[in-house]
Amino acid sequence: MVKKPVREHADANMTTRVIVRDIMNSPVISASPHDTVRDVAKKMKSENIGSIIIMDKDKPVGLVTDYDIVTQGVAKDAKPSALKASDVMRELHTIESEESITEAARLLRKHGIKRLGVVYKGRLVGIISASDVIAVTPDLVDVVSEKAGIIRGELGRPAGKVSGYCDECGEWSDLLQYDEGTFICEVCRGEATPTPESA
Repeated sequence: MVKKPVREHADANMTTRVIVRDIMNSPVISASPHDTVRDVAKKMKSENIGSIIIMDKDKPVGLVTDYDIVTQGVAKDAKPSALKASDVMRELHTIESEESITEAARLLRKHGIKRLGVVYKGRLVGIISASDVIAVTPDLVDVVSEKAGIIRGELGRPAGKVSGYCDECGEWSDLLQYDEGTFICEVCRGEATPTPESA
């Protein structure tokens, strides 16, 4: 088993394990820079998505969102069949798949955007949106708050009742125990036999 690196939440000094690849949308739906805005809009409708990646020879060159179509096309009274995707696309900002969702949220806020391309080994493998990050935030806040309460001794429950990702193996456990600054699952403590999936 390969030990996963511990990811630190810089603000709370807490370990968080929700990473971009856990919640990204994949596969990537794409169009050509030469496709018309009408074709792009039809593809977005058929795929039930709000954005599409513009690819040129397997390389991502931009992003077109429903907002871009409205502001760069419809609002300017331009004919969708006369506009090319390259006329309305915007820069595609990216993030590595192993980054935390905290970093994804920071990048989204920094650039004032709602979507990031997800890159793995130099290849675009997915998209993560602000709504994807928001969707998992309540659960993440609950886990971090529970861990923080145990560290500070504010919760009367035994540490073995904490749910989250083990700092040793990176697997989810409902029986984490806090010990010397880390949360360890029952398997890594030697209190349970690893399942075939976690072995």
